[in-house]
This record gives sequence, C-alpha cells and structure tokens, in this order.
Amino acid sequence: MKSRWIAVLCLLALMSVPVLAQQEKPPAGMPPMDSPEMQAMMKAMSPGEEHKHLARMTGDWTFTNKMWMDPSAPPAEGSGTMHAEMILGGRYVHSLWKGNFMGMPFEGHGTDGFDNITKKYVSSWVDNMSTAIMYSTGTCDATGKTCTSTSAEMMDPMTGKMTSFRSVVTWTGDKSFTMEMYAKPAGGTEMKGMEMTVKKK
Repeated sequence: MKSRWIAVLCLLALMSVPVLAQQEKPPAGMPPMDSPEMQAMMKAMSPGEEHKHLARMTGDWTFTNKMWMDPSAPPAEGSGTMHAEMILGGRYVHSLWKGNFMGMPFEGHGTDGFDNITKKYVSSWVDNMSTAIMYSTGTCDATGKTCTSTSAEMMDPMTGKMTSFRSVVTWTGDKSFTMEMYAKPAGGTEMKGMEMTVKKK
C-alpha cells in the first residue's frame, strides 16, 4: 500500500512539473525531481524500443481467419479488417477488428503495450461475443519477429470449464503477420482454435 501511495505522489509531481520548475523546493513530502524515486518513475513511464516495435501494427489491415470448434472437423472461415493506432503518447497501440464469425458480425478491441517495470508485453481484449475482459502477458524473441502471450484463465461458455489461452504472433514481413490461438481447458489438452493471416492494405 505504501508503494502505491509513493507512485501516486510521483505521478502528481510529474503533472506539476511546470509549477515545480518555478519553485526552489518541491512541496513538503514530495520527492525532488532529481531523486532516485522520481528518476525511476520517469524511466517507467517513458516509451522505449519495445513500444516502437508495437507501432508496426498501426495502419489499416485485412485478414482471413480459420476457427476450429472440433480439431477433427474442417475449420470455419471468415475475413475482415483491422485498424490500429498508437495512443497516449506512443505507450499503447489500440486496434479495432471487424469481420464475421459463423455468419454473425464480429467486432473486437485490443490494447497492447509493454510494461517497463515487469519487462513484459501486456494486452487486454474485449469483443461483442463475450462480456469478459481477457488479459494476457507475453514476450518476444530476440529478433522481435515471434511473440508469445499467455492469458489469465477464463471460463469457456461452451464447456463451463476454466480455460487458459496462448497466442503466437509471427511477423512474416514488414506488412504481414500471422496469429495463432490455442486453448487449454483445466486438466485438458491444448488445442489450436484459430489462425489468422493479416496483411497491410
């Protein structure tokens, strides 16, 4: 709890930089701007190379997708578009996906970032086929071409079981990537549920 209050105080201090610059001393209890605490806060909030990698997703894209409800049956196929842009000073990329799923209109919103403190990529996802929010964390390989994320467990409405999800994004070029999604119910075997091929317009 104490560390949370320190973070809040640091944030307030950053918001007050123009005022503090005109004062000889910061308000009582506020860490000096050149203190290790404030320097750590500045470093944590600043976009870095990983955020530049996320910027590759910006722009307008088209996609085709395959979804497997049963691994022994042919997949259902669909297509759609995606628009993405950087938000909040280049700290996150927000993506809007629109398409069709089994004859029904589909819309999903993703927010992806990189947490400078945990050194992990972070993501949240919502869509019009669920009332839940999916959170995931992940890492990329040294080349930045392959990124793997794992979600927190979610309840699968079709099986009624807690299920974890794993996604793998592979950049196949500067303007194309694939995304594979795998699902693993508690106590069960992991199964590939979706594959997307995404290309920039």
